[in-house]
Amino acid sequence: MTVALAPAKLNLALVVGPLQENGKHELATVFQRIALADRIELEPAPALEIEGFAADTIVRSTLEALARRARVEPRWRVSIDKKVPVAAGLGGGSSDAASALRLANATLSSPLSPAQLIELACPLGADISFFLLEGPQFGAGDGSKLRSLALPQDYGVLLVLPVGVVKSSTGEVYRAFDEREGERGFAERRAALLAAIESPRRASDLALLPANDLAGSPLSARLLELGAFRADVSGAGPAVYALFEQREAAEQAAEAMATHGEVWLTEPAW
Repeated sequence: MTVALAPAKLNLALVVGPLQENGKHELATVFQRIALADRIELEPAPALEIEGFAADTIVRSTLEALARRARVEPRWRVSIDKKVPVAAGLGGGSSDAASALRLANATLSSPLSPAQLIELACPLGADISFFLLEGPQFGAGDGSKLRSLALPQDYGVLLVLPVGVVKSSTGEVYRAFDEREGERGFAERRAALLAAIESPRRASDLALLPANDLAGSPLSARLLELGAFRADVSGAGPAVYALFEQREAAEQAAEAMATHGEVWLTEPAW
């Protein structure tokens, strides 16, 4: 049996543009791993089995794609110990798939190269490609065109999953974006994002990143009042993150936000 952690991610910025010819919106986003993580175990089995998370589809489809590419039968048992909240904008499913893909690939007699794994992952989900790389990444195109970033990592992260908030499907979120013509001003917002990530020297410089185009939350303003230097929704939400320079301030904010939903204190991860 082999084991790997599957960390969550934040979209520290998510700027959304018009639809492209492939039917997907043009994106400019900043991906950052955090230490909150699922635990993935993989071992040989007579057939492909996914345990621990009955709703999984992405780990299964990813391993089936690997087996087809490698021309082998998908004979693995995967156990998923979920810690990352599901359907919250934190990429838990994609991270599980990337970790399982790495573990399964290592069992092959002729493992795929890192570049081949990314090529395999791209059609399965833009976030999977990010989780196959290390460090913060800038995502363009549909989010899968990635380049490494040198971003500060010395800050605390508070996550809040608001109570009573039901997440709309990602498709519904994008339809609402289109209906309000949210793509207007994309070039200017993208330029602001690129300027903010060009040479940040302090963690607080991340406050210059533009706000999430897809989703917002009134909790962001409250978290800023509690001392965060940046607060926003991650991905299509509904999870809200807040970044703090001091751990003590993050802990106090966590206490204050406990009545608003589930909270986690964590930190950036490479």
